[in-house]
Amino acid sequence: MTTAPAQDPDLLAAARAGDEQAYQRLVEPHRGELHAHCYRMLGSTHDAEDALQETLLRAWRGLPRFEGRSSLRSWLYKIATNTSLNAVEKRPKRVLPVDYGPASDPHGGPGEPLVESVWIEPYPDERMGLEDGRAGPEARYEQREAIELAFIAALQHLPPNQRAVLILREVLGFSAQEAADTLDTTTASVNSALQRARESVDKRLPDRSQQESLRELGDDETKELVGTYVDAWLRDDVDAVVRMLTDDVSFAMPPLGTWFSGAEVATFLRKYPMSGAWRWKAVVTQANGQQAIAYYTWDGDAGTHLPFALNVLTLRGGQVSDVCAFIVRSTEDPDADYVRFPDQPADTRALAGVFGAFGLPERLD
Repeated sequence: MTTAPAQDPDLLAAARAGDEQAYQRLVEPHRGELHAHCYRMLGSTHDAEDALQETLLRAWRGLPRFEGRSSLRSWLYKIATNTSLNAVEKRPKRVLPVDYGPASDPHGGPGEPLVESVWIEPYPDERMGLEDGRAGPEARYEQREAIELAFIAALQHLPPNQRAVLILREVLGFSAQEAADTLDTTTASVNSALQRARESVDKRLPDRSQQESLRELGDDETKELVGTYVDAWLRDDVDAVVRMLTDDVSFAMPPLGTWFSGAEVATFLRKYPMSGAWRWKAVVTQANGQQAIAYYTWDGDAGTHLPFALNVLTLRGGQVSDVCAFIVRSTEDPDADYVRFPDQPADTRALAGVFGAFGLPERLD
């Protein structure tokens, strides 16, 4: 387990006595990692924020009863874990489109959105202050590996208790006893759940994490690759983009349930987003520890480029093997033609949760 900042006994005493400012100072060093923990459990930045706020409220109310038998950090993680487990029970499992159904035929168009909130959401790890490396010597995954889209998607397929055990043990580096104390169970149950969770996650993860792939490419080659990809997209040069894709590439666009694979991606790009019907601008950023591109499309009424989608890229061997485009336009119009999704107005919740959460510009002139 990561060594937390030493607890200031005077600060703790003041917080327990009802000093709200002292409490905020006490929990602030843990806020970022707790948010990431809730996101891993829930797969949603919105749900993670709600769970974090509930955690901090419960901790504030329960602080007078905190006896210090464990560290404050461990105590906060126990509250956050159980708050997240309660949240899981109240909503459907979150997934990526590639796990929701089979690949689609691009000749049928982009398809229809799924109104129900079942999609995993992107995570602004840079803005949340997520650290590099492992959380502790017993952790199996790096902290950024454990925020990558593939890892988050694999976690969501686990039963909630297995998910919690794997995160506590393999991501945070808790001992079996610490995990058992967090979940009010036995070490034998923790070890059994961890074995089953490992087997399930290992089957779903790629051979190499994005952190490994990015280190192999190096910063300069990664920057050049993404820059070339963006340049080709803005010129509607489909052939240039396709040359940068793996043969088994996938392209998904939540909230649309459809996704395309392999050679069909080129057909989709040529018929729709890169047909020349729209004028694009882009900002390169990072999401889920991966390379990402924020796309803006021209809006004649606004006289500027407005946010359309955050495309999170998965790289493999110097090519793009997966694109997940998180679209921030509204799905509320029952008569909307999603062939022309860029013409729809913004979804304010999605816009705030993606472009806002990532600190991206509201427009590009």
